[in-house]
Parts: sequence; C-alpha cells; structure tokens
Amino acid sequence: MRNRYYNYPLQQRKLFIGLTTVGLIVAALFIVTAITSDTSSSLHCPISSGIQTQTRTRSNDNNNPSPIQLRAILHYATSRVVPQQSVSEIKISFDVLKSYNRPCNFLVFGLGHDSLMWASFNPGGNTLFLEEDPKWVQTVLKDAPGLRAHTVKYRTQLREAHKLINSYRSEPMCSPSKAYLRGNEACKLALENLPDEVYDTEWDLIMLDAPKGYFAEAPGRMAAVFSAAVMARNRKGSGVTNVFLHDVDRKVEKLYAEEFLCKKNLVKGAGRLWHFQIPPANDTHAARFC
Repeated sequence: MRNRYYNYPLQQRKLFIGLTTVGLIVAALFIVTAITSDTSSSLHCPISSGIQTQTRTRSNDNNNPSPIQLRAILHYATSRVVPQQSVSEIKISFDVLKSYNRPCNFLVFGLGHDSLMWASFNPGGNTLFLEEDPKWVQTVLKDAPGLRAHTVKYRTQLREAHKLINSYRSEPMCSPSKAYLRGNEACKLALENLPDEVYDTEWDLIMLDAPKGYFAEAPGRMAAVFSAAVMARNRKGSGVTNVFLHDVDRKVEKLYAEEFLCKKNLVKGAGRLWHFQIPPANDTHAARFC
C-alpha cells in the first residue's frame, strides 16, 4: 500500500492528503453529534436579558446529523477543494464549539471553501459570515445557499497598518474607554457600517480569517481585529468571547493581535492560528487595550 501510494504523481498524492483531511473533519461531525447531551457545561452560551443571542435549542436531539451537517458531508466528499486551515488549526475552534454543548453565536470574518464546515460545526446555532467581495459572496452562496453572509466595506488599506496603530491612541473614539462600532466614523479602525444584527448579538466565537491582507491595497485585518476586541470588551453577558485569528505568521496580524487582543488572553495556538479568550472589560478608564 505504501509503495503504490508513492507511485502516484505528486498532485494526486496532495489530493489524497486533502481528501483524508476532509474525511477527518467529516468524522468529527458525526462524533460531535453523537456525544451531544443535556449535561450542563461551564462554557454554555449565555442568554442575557436585553441582548439578542439568537441561541436555539438543538433540533437533532435524536443524535441524527442535521441538514447542514449532511450538506457539508456531501460537499466535501464530492469536491477536490479542502478548507484553508489545517486539521490542528480547525480542531481548536471545533473543540470550543463542542464544549458549549448547545448552539452558539458564531461570527466569521471571511467566506470561502471552509464556510460550510464552520456552519456544520454549529448546527441550530447562529453562524454569520462577513465578506468584502460581493461577487465572491454570490459564488459561494450559489453552491451553499443555506449559509448566511453579509458584505462589508472596509475603510483601511494594508499599507496604512503601521500608521493606524501609531495614531489611533490620539483619537478619543478609538480609546478603550470610549470605543464603540455602530456609526463610529471618527475611528477608522471601527467597522461602523455593519448590519444591525452584528451589533445587537453577543458573539460567543469570532473567527478572523479575512479580509485579504497580503498586498498593499488590500483592506488588511486591522479593523477586523480592533472591532472583534471592542465587541468582546463590550460584552454584557457572562463568560468570555472566544476570538480566533488566522495567519499570525504575518507581521500585521501579529502586531494587531498583541495590541488589541492581548497576549494575556492567548490560551492556545496551532500552526498559524491563535485562540484568545477575552473577558468583558472591567476597567472602563483604561488607556490601553492590553
């Protein structure tokens, strides 16, 4: 078996590895469905009065896969396209979702080949995707119409990353004590024009895997990181906000993570992914995020 595998061309071997990765993900879907129980967990998604959580009871109490899980299995079993993150990176957020043991509010920056997978990890929950490219949104939703996605307009460019991190402290509306998002045009790092649902929901998990950040004119992830930090710090309910940042091997992602998400909140990492657990802000007069 080993010899026959290495006789295949390199491209076919890569495809085999990719499909094996998807197989592990599919197997994980069945595992999380099978182990779901009514046992209380210290990480249950909180339901706060006055805050829209959109948390629903699981519809698959009989341990059968949900429709979104079945669609994900069919999609990845019949496609040569695999998720962008590695198995070890995916497992970090998968384990967090599994630990809640109930549907969660999951905000994902970026829409792509892994989106159906993220939604299937949160059956019955509220999974929302934010994407900067309207044409790409249409392309993805054509093959996965059950996904929920909104387009986002960013006011930043990657070339401004160092300027913005050096100047934001002089803008009062960017300060930790005053920072907010909806309508905050004064702070260029604030995502001020998102749909109301994003602002009105307390997100249990936020995945930062977009927007593009690999050429000078790209939006970069500066505003996404800042806005995730503000959402987490302004949380009114109990518990923490789990924030996952991908591509931390890049300078801007690492710089902004250390400035706004804080090393003290870093709880785990694998490959190019960092996992932060950010509590609500206690010091409302803090001059720095970290």
